[in-house]
Amino acid sequence: MGKVVLVTGAARYLGGRFVRRLQRDPEVDHVVALDAVAPAHDLGGAAFVRADIRQPAIAKVLAEYDVDTVVHLDVTGTALGAGGRTSVKETNVIGTMQLLGACQKSPRISRLVIKSSTSVYGSAPRDPAVFLETTPPKSLPSGGFAKDAVEVEGYVRGFARRRPDVAVCVLRFANILGPRVESPLVEYLSLPVMPTVFGYDPRLQFVHEDDVIDVLHVGSKEPRRATLNSGTFNVAGDGVLLLSQCARRLGRPTVPVPMPAVTWVGSALRTVGVTDFSPEQIRLLTHGRVVSTVQMRETLGFVPRFTTAEAFADFAAGRGPGLLPPERLAGAVDRVADRLASTPVTHTPVESGD
Repeated sequence: MGKVVLVTGAARYLGGRFVRRLQRDPEVDHVVALDAVAPAHDLGGAAFVRADIRQPAIAKVLAEYDVDTVVHLDVTGTALGAGGRTSVKETNVIGTMQLLGACQKSPRISRLVIKSSTSVYGSAPRDPAVFLETTPPKSLPSGGFAKDAVEVEGYVRGFARRRPDVAVCVLRFANILGPRVESPLVEYLSLPVMPTVFGYDPRLQFVHEDDVIDVLHVGSKEPRRATLNSGTFNVAGDGVLLLSQCARRLGRPTVPVPMPAVTWVGSALRTVGVTDFSPEQIRLLTHGRVVSTVQMRETLGFVPRFTTAEAFADFAAGRGPGLLPPERLAGAVDRVADRLASTPVTHTPVESGD
């Protein structure tokens, strides 16, 4: 049997897209799509296996299909169908532990690709301007998906030490955007009025869903000449956007909220089911996060097709108009900025009492 790739999280949108992409690769003989629920989308000619990676039965799947490459996409911040935060955490952490245990016992496994997130760096007021893959976070994430990702990467490092013969590629994605991607951040950006933290305008990076599929494909293959796809890599489009720029380009007004009231706003939004305004997301929308992509380009040999601004523009085009026309909103902001820049600054002399 030739190359056999198993993809977890195949019932999700990105998982389904990647499964279909693999089937167009002439080097791949067979694709096994695995998830705990049946997918609503077409998986082409892939073999779908309905199984829960939290259960030891995953080892039987690897052996039955003689899998040699595993692409683990079932690390996410949102539940698929029924299930809340507890179910998501169990799938992320316990599911990854079970999968790694099965891979460790499989003599045929030669390559492992892990979908992770730049959220492992956290967001704190004294963060460096740009995170390298080797930069430790100032403050480890205290909960939510970000903490799950930190734990997952810890287990993956342990697996890499125990199985040095397996090529392990960890891809830390910036916030993923695209016409059909859904996430807590996408829900926040889709609000008619966006609450922001008063006095803060964080820098954000995005990666387009098409680039996500492309870089996963690079990680799942043998490395091209002069490249190395084993290790940990930040993945993001070039450039950054300020949150205020995002709001203007969407045509959505913002409501600055004082820091003490932010937690209350997040709780209110969760109560009405509008968005998952988690503490980690609040920190991101307060302090922002920017990562270096030098290793992605120079070592992995991957160049995204979309910049951060282009990824956001494609996302915005599929969201429909906001409450305010983006052109008028941006024009008004520019006029105010020009007026402020052209206004001479006068200094009132201070009389000395001496």
